Amino acid sequence: MARPLVLGSASPRRRELLAQVEPSFTVLTADTDEGQFPDEPSSLYHARIVMAKLHAVCAKASAAGLGDGVVLVADTIVVLGDRVLGKPESEEDARRMLAGLADSEHEVRTRFLLAEVEGAAVVHAQTVTTTVWFRPLEAEEIAAYVATGEPMDKAGAYGIQGRAASFVRALEGSYTAVVGLPLAEVTVALRTHGFARPR
Repeated sequence: MARPLVLGSASPRRRELLAQVEPSFTVLTADTDEGQFPDEPSSLYHARIVMAKLHAVCAKASAAGLGDGVVLVADTIVVLGDRVLGKPESEEDARRMLAGLADSEHEVRTRFLLAEVEGAAVVHAQTVTTTVWFRPLEAEEIAAYVATGEPMDKAGAYGIQGRAASFVRALEGSYTAVVGLPLAEVTVALRTHGFARPR
């Protein structure tokens, strides 16, 4: 009998992606503070946030009677230089982020953990990094995009699977990792550790 798989995420994009490779799973949200400490390097910040999500979701899964299950948590950050661009706090913040990304390259890093619910024991940890190049953007098109509301719940103030697809000149790495979950790497991890389900 397959063990319960729990996706610890509030992101509808991650749910949609995981559903492409896994027929059934339970979704639990991770209620964690995603603030970055002053002078905290992006890699340390990212690792800390994902681990905090894991512990929060494992606690919820255990309380829900899923103690024999497996948890998958992930977090995506956009990094310009070594500056983490989180979800914008306002429309002005979103416009500022997009202006900084325009006509330049940045990294999108999605880190995921696969763990046993019992004891939050990590069996797989991986960060998948994709380099993304934006074309030059006019202030008017940035403002028009922000006015749609699409950037407001997304790291770096854009969704590559949405209207911002036209901003992307090129990318090197995993497209699905930019959306929110690196499917190739997640699938291999699930299979390697015997958690993949038959389709």
